[in-house]
Amino acid sequence: MINNKVILVTKDDQVIGQTDLLTAHQGNGQLHRAISVLVFNSKKELLIQQRSIKKPLWPLFWTNTCCSHPRPKENYKKAAERRLFEEMGLRLKLKHFYTHTYQARYNQKLSEHEIDAVFIGTSDDKPKPDKNEIADFKYVSLENLKKDILDHPQIYTPWFKLIMKKVTPSDILTS
Repeated sequence: MINNKVILVTKDDQVIGQTDLLTAHQGNGQLHRAISVLVFNSKKELLIQQRSIKKPLWPLFWTNTCCSHPRPKENYKKAAERRLFEEMGLRLKLKHFYTHTYQARYNQKLSEHEIDAVFIGTSDDKPKPDKNEIADFKYVSLENLKKDILDHPQIYTPWFKLIMKKVTPSDILTS
């Protein structure tokens, strides 16, 4: 199925093929494209989610508003907007924040190895989370979130911790 495929890339983000989602995450992971979304409300609080227990990597860990992978022939921004609606029920225009590459081992069998394009948006609309994707969600101030990540790093996904090192109050978009 096309929905279970990820785009394999070189370190320079040149497409070299595609593979199924599970294969891309086995062992040390194959480098592939990913997206991460940060949605802030008008109080400048970040909407974060707790990943579903059904997730094979980092189940029940807290992470950014939405994260996923572009489909073959889908660009990063379209993927981010599509997945934000699918996961959180939110439709909004997103702005590219930055792109980073990271690799993180989950267990003896699975890893992430991604070029992750990070997008930011703002909305006061009430999220309607997909229960198959999200166990819980909440809004949190940057100050409290950054403190909690320092105090309890083990409950947050590795990519989210990297992203949060880059986010400052001045990065938050205003509607």
